[in-house]
Amino acid sequence: MSLYIPIVLGTARQGRKSELVANYVLSFFKKLDVEIELIDVRDFVQGSTYGHNQNIDLWKSKATKADGLIIVTPEYNHGYPGELKIFLDNIYHELSHKPLGLVGVSSGTIGGSRAIEQLKLLAIEFHMVPVRTSVYFGPVASLFDENNDLKDKTTWDKSMVGMTDEFLWYARALQRDRQEFVDDPVNK
Repeated sequence: MSLYIPIVLGTARQGRKSELVANYVLSFFKKLDVEIELIDVRDFVQGSTYGHNQNIDLWKSKATKADGLIIVTPEYNHGYPGELKIFLDNIYHELSHKPLGLVGVSSGTIGGSRAIEQLKLLAIEFHMVPVRTSVYFGPVASLFDENNDLKDKTTWDKSMVGMTDEFLWYARALQRDRQEFVDDPVNK
């Protein structure tokens, strides 16, 4: 059974370097036997958690179909972007019992690790399974050349394999068992 894995670009900020990373992650996943697509929070931005953007229903259907989620997020002021929080708060049950892979981006050397740690806590509240291995891109401005190509693709591919292997193991295992768990009356 094929897996559907959305890759979420978690910021709407102009001039975002995390878009370069998200495109790399997308190209990495294209080599795998999974259905993928890049979802940009910029297409779902709304003014508040309780507002309604017509695209939110589209996001809910994609989240329901998903067998897991990869989030590429920058770290702003020691946290993840507000628009990513609002984007995720528009769903809840749709991501339950699905794995979450995280890719951090920052201008500093620790590659968004504080944002990643916060998102792992959020994933637990969503009843998701945050995979232990994450990938940290920092300092992002020095990682890409003048053509926006990753300079040391071999090293980053190795890092991605570590996260991806763990993520896909959980995605396949949870895909098999998720419906049985959801259909059990004890869990309703």
